[in-house]
Amino acid sequence: MRATGTLLPTFCQFVAIFFIFIKQNYVTATGNPAPVGVHRRFEYKYSFKPPYLAQKDGTVPFWEYGGNAIASSESVRVAPSLRSQKGAIWTKSQTNFDWWDVEIVFRVTGRGRIGADGLAFWYTTEKGDYNGPVFGSSDRWNGLAIIFDSFDNDNKHNNPYISAVLNDGTKQYDHTNDGTTQLLSGCLRDFRNKPFPTRARIEYYNNVLTVLIHNGMTNNNDDYEMCLRADGVSLPKYGYFGISAATGGLADDHDVFHFLTTSLHAAGQEPQKVDNQEKLTQEYKEYQEKLEKQKQEYKKEHPDEHKDGEEEWDEFYESENQRELRQIWQGQSQIADHLRELSRKVDEIIGRQENTLSLVSRGLAAQAGQALPPPAAGSVPQQQQLTGGVGITRPDVDLLIANQNLLLSSIREIRQLVGDINVRTDNIQTNQKHAPTAQIQSTGYDVQTLIAEMRDGMNQVKQGITHVGQRLGAPQAAGQVASCPTGNCVGVTLFLSVTAVQLLLVFIYNIYKNRSEAQAKKILLGQNRTTLN
Repeated sequence: MRATGTLLPTFCQFVAIFFIFIKQNYVTATGNPAPVGVHRRFEYKYSFKPPYLAQKDGTVPFWEYGGNAIASSESVRVAPSLRSQKGAIWTKSQTNFDWWDVEIVFRVTGRGRIGADGLAFWYTTEKGDYNGPVFGSSDRWNGLAIIFDSFDNDNKHNNPYISAVLNDGTKQYDHTNDGTTQLLSGCLRDFRNKPFPTRARIEYYNNVLTVLIHNGMTNNNDDYEMCLRADGVSLPKYGYFGISAATGGLADDHDVFHFLTTSLHAAGQEPQKVDNQEKLTQEYKEYQEKLEKQKQEYKKEHPDEHKDGEEEWDEFYESENQRELRQIWQGQSQIADHLRELSRKVDEIIGRQENTLSLVSRGLAAQAGQALPPPAAGSVPQQQQLTGGVGITRPDVDLLIANQNLLLSSIREIRQLVGDINVRTDNIQTNQKHAPTAQIQSTGYDVQTLIAEMRDGMNQVKQGITHVGQRLGAPQAAGQVASCPTGNCVGVTLFLSVTAVQLLLVFIYNIYKNRSEAQAKKILLGQNRTTLN
C-alpha cells in the first residue's frame, strides 16, 4: 500500500510535466505567437518575395547583396553548391520600429547525405561583410544571429541544428564547438532536402524571442512547431536585417524565397504612418525654405533681371478661373468636333439611301416594261450592271430551281438502281462460293445464267436512263433556258453514257474474276484427286 501511494503522485507529476512540455514545444496551425491586440503592419522596405524579386538590372529593391549571392525573379541563391562559396544580402536602411516578426521561406538542398556549412539570419546594428568567416558574414557582431548549421564540426552527431546566438560585438564565434558554448537556445531540426520549402518564423516582442520552424514535410504553410523561446532578450533598438550562407569542403544550394517583415505595435500606439507623414512634411518645409533662400541670393547677384518686381512669376501659372475657362473651352471644342463628324456620317447615309431608292425604282420599272428613267450623272448604266447584258426574270429562276430538283431526284433513282445491281452481284458471288467443289454439277450458276442476269440488269438501267432523259428534256422544251455560261459544262446524255460505260466495265471485271476463281478451284480439285489416288 505504501508503494502504491508513493508511485501515484510521482506518475501525476510526470504526466503534468509531459503536458507542459508538449504545450511549450508545439504551436497549432491557427495559433499566433504574438499577444492578442497587437497591431501588425507589413514592412515592404524590409521584405522581398517573388515574383519580380529582382529587377531587370539584377538589383533587389531596398536590399543589397554581394559575394557569391545570385538574385533572380523567384529567389535569392545566397550560396551556390560549389566549394568555399560565401554570400549575403542586407537591407539598405535600419529599422524604425522596436518589435518585429520575420518569416523566412528557404530551401537547403545538396547531393550528399551531409551538407555544409549552413545559413544564418542576422539582426545587427551594422551590416556585415559579404565574405565573412561566420556563415558568410562578419564575426564579432552586435545583435542577434539565428544559425541554421548543417555541418557537424564538433563530431557530436547533433546537426543539422538551429541555434540563437547573441553577441555584443566583443565575442568571437566558436566554430570548433558549433557555437554551443555561446548559444542562447536552440533545437535539433533537419532542414536539408525536404519535399517542400522550410519556413522559419522569428518574433521579437517585449524582450521575448520566439522561433518557430516548419520542417518542410507538408504543404500546410501554418504547420509550425516551437523551436525555442527565450525571455529577457535585449536587442539593439534599431538594426539591419540580413541573410548569409557559406559552403566548405561540402556544398549545398542555399535558396531564400521569402523574407517577410512585420512590425509589431502595442494597442493604442500611434501608427508609424503618421511619423512618416510628419517626416515628409518637415522635409517639404525645409525644401521650400531652401528654395526661397536660393531665390533671394539669385536676385542679389542679378539685380538687373528683376527690376519690374515679382509680377513676372505670375505669367508662368494660371489662376483657378483661367483653368476653369480653359477646361470649358476644351470641352466645347470636343463637342463641336463630334457634331461635325456625326453630320458627315448622316450625309453619307442619306446619299446611300438615295442611290438605293433610285436602283429599286429602275428595277421595278424594268419589270413592268416601262421606259427606264435616265441615269443620274456619274452613275453606272443599267445594262452594264447586269451580267452579260441579259436580264433574268422570276420564271427563269423558278425553271432553274425546278430543273435542279429534277436532276437531284434522277440522281437518287440512278443511285438506287446501281445499289440493286450491286446487291444482285453480291448474291451471285455468294452463291458461287457456296456451290459444291467436290464434283462439277450442271445445276450451279454457269456463264449463260450469269450473262442473262446481267442483260436484265442492263435493260433496267437503260430504261431508267431513258426515263430520266425524257424528264429532263421536257422542261427544256417548255422554256428555253440560257446556255451554259462557261465552256466546262457536261451534258446529261454524256454524263449518263460515261456512267453506263463504267458500270459495264465493272460487271465485265466481276465476270472475269469469277471465271478465274472457278478455273483455279477446278485445277485445285484435280490436284487433290491425283494426290489421293
